[in-house]
Amino acid sequence: MKTSLTEMFGIEAPIFAFSHCRDVVVAASKAGGFGVLGAAWTTPEHLDQELRWIEQHIDGMPFGVDLVFSPTAVDLGPEKDPVKLLPPEHVAYINGLMTRDGVPELPPGEFESCYRNYSESLAFTPKESEELLDVALRYDIKFVVSALGIPPAGIIERVHQAGLPVGALVGTAEQARKQVAAGIDVIIAQGSEAGGHTGTVGSMVLWPEVVDAVAPVPVLAAGGIGRGRQMAAALALGAQGVWCGSIWLGTTESELNPDLRDVLYGSGSTDAVITRGYTGKPCRVLRSKFTEAWAAPEAPAPLKVPYQSILSGGPFRRAERAHRKDWMTYSAGQVVGQMTGPTSVRQVVYDMLSEYADAMESLDAILSD
Repeated sequence: MKTSLTEMFGIEAPIFAFSHCRDVVVAASKAGGFGVLGAAWTTPEHLDQELRWIEQHIDGMPFGVDLVFSPTAVDLGPEKDPVKLLPPEHVAYINGLMTRDGVPELPPGEFESCYRNYSESLAFTPKESEELLDVALRYDIKFVVSALGIPPAGIIERVHQAGLPVGALVGTAEQARKQVAAGIDVIIAQGSEAGGHTGTVGSMVLWPEVVDAVAPVPVLAAGGIGRGRQMAAALALGAQGVWCGSIWLGTTESELNPDLRDVLYGSGSTDAVITRGYTGKPCRVLRSKFTEAWAAPEAPAPLKVPYQSILSGGPFRRAERAHRKDWMTYSAGQVVGQMTGPTSVRQVVYDMLSEYADAMESLDAILSD
């Protein structure tokens, strides 16, 4: 395949694989695509370990890093104790529901440490993300992506000075224009079908709108892509490649534990729902008693970023420890309905390319008739 993005990054197929799992990143790049490590839930020390491991195993293939430069995220600071900052009524609400439903409580010490661990590993503010960028630029990365918000001008300048392109996720054409005006080199147009933080515009409408709005800046299509026919649709609508995240969760290389894999394989496309209960922002995740709890009329209003994410730490640990799959959730898009059992990253890439080729042959046959 040949698009402006395969040429820009020197890759065989314009399939960009976003994942929090280093194994997925390596496998995707080795399969001819481009792995991108999500670093919003890590510390500088941990990111250093992850990138060192990736470089040791990726055999010189290109990869990138995805960061969050949210201007609205609250900076907790090292002196602030997240346990004391979380509103007691929010902690009591979600944990009380779990207790009444028979989910065992965590020991007091572990309960508090769980919240602190979540706080220490979150990197949502520009300052925290710049610390992660300092680490990333010490490695041979080829792409830096902003997952949420316009990166500060100084960040964009630093990345450009390092000779690297900067990408950014958007949910509307107007957001795309603003990102390009700020100096972004690659736009990732993410439709509402996507997992994680997402907007309200569907992919089939969003992709061509963004392509037209920012031309000739290349666009990656995201949201609802896990098969070759979906990839063909994205390229037909003007995208120069695809950005996939959820589809890798069902692979043998992904970070999900066995219980969450069972939840994933048993979910349909309608089980990927939007909630503010996960991070405080609209986020598409797997439906569970946890998401239903935050959608209930009596639920308190979700907290701002990153407090809601920290608040989720205790309940998630409780569900995992008790193997309560009905309370488990994870960021996932509507392509979850396509995942019914384990496969490998390489197989997903090859299947996508094979189905893409078949789709193009079918279109050619229609045109020739």
